[in-house]
Amino acid sequence: MTYTTSTLPSATEGLTLTTYAWEGVEQPKAVVQLSHGLAEHAGRYDRLATALNGAGYLVHGHDHPGHGATGEAADSLGSFGAAGWTGLVADVATVGRWVAAQQPTLPRFLIGHSMGSFALQQVIVDHSDLWSGVVLSGTTALDQLAAGMAASADDASGDLSAFNAGFEDRTGYEWLSRDEAEVDRYVADPWCGFQTTPDVMPQMLGAADRLADGAVLAGIRPDLPVLVVSGDADPLAGGGTLVELVGQRYSDAGLTDVTVRLYPGARHEIFNETNRDEITAFVINWLDAHTS
Repeated sequence: MTYTTSTLPSATEGLTLTTYAWEGVEQPKAVVQLSHGLAEHAGRYDRLATALNGAGYLVHGHDHPGHGATGEAADSLGSFGAAGWTGLVADVATVGRWVAAQQPTLPRFLIGHSMGSFALQQVIVDHSDLWSGVVLSGTTALDQLAAGMAASADDASGDLSAFNAGFEDRTGYEWLSRDEAEVDRYVADPWCGFQTTPDVMPQMLGAADRLADGAVLAGIRPDLPVLVVSGDADPLAGGGTLVELVGQRYSDAGLTDVTVRLYPGARHEIFNETNRDEITAFVINWLDAHTS
């Protein structure tokens, strides 16, 4: 592990966020903020953050409410807590403002994965000025995901292994990656794959219709660069069509720099996939192209 941890007051009164910093860069050219997914934690991004350090990027992240060290300290693992999803989204902006205060002269980017990308979709509607560009991985069109889950017999139980339908069933989490070692690390991690409270999924999907509304998306500053990158075998991607829909909606709303990249055969956790080096290099090249 190459990171250090600290704490930061949450937007929610009485809650303290555990933050992570990867700062192995002598002359940084920009800063990347990480927003992790459901039932995992920011420490899992050590390899990605180390690669970003090597490319000249400082990296900061935090454990969301109900997750990792933040959730353990608050005895709330698996629950968003009193402030709910709204508080979680607000904390992405809280950390973004803290990063801006620490590095006011550097470009700042936000990478959100899965649930973290859902929070990203919501936070940039009101706070797109905080970042020089954003990257969404493992994302989806939330209204379509909500409709699909409502029609499915496997409703939002809080057990993520429900997404494993159609994949091999060695652990129940093969949908995450084709790399068995990465899946095994996830299963063995006590801060991963835990059961969430019944209200978590409905809260995450609560803004789905709003985030499908072109008039709402038009509130994002039009020159915000957006990269949407996923595997087409990710069950959230709908074969790639739902990822492309996310990008198309941003373009239709007037954003002028939107890129969608799909990797054939790759599953949900693209930064832990068998072709992760290729994907990481592509993301770094995109960041480089948008760093002035």
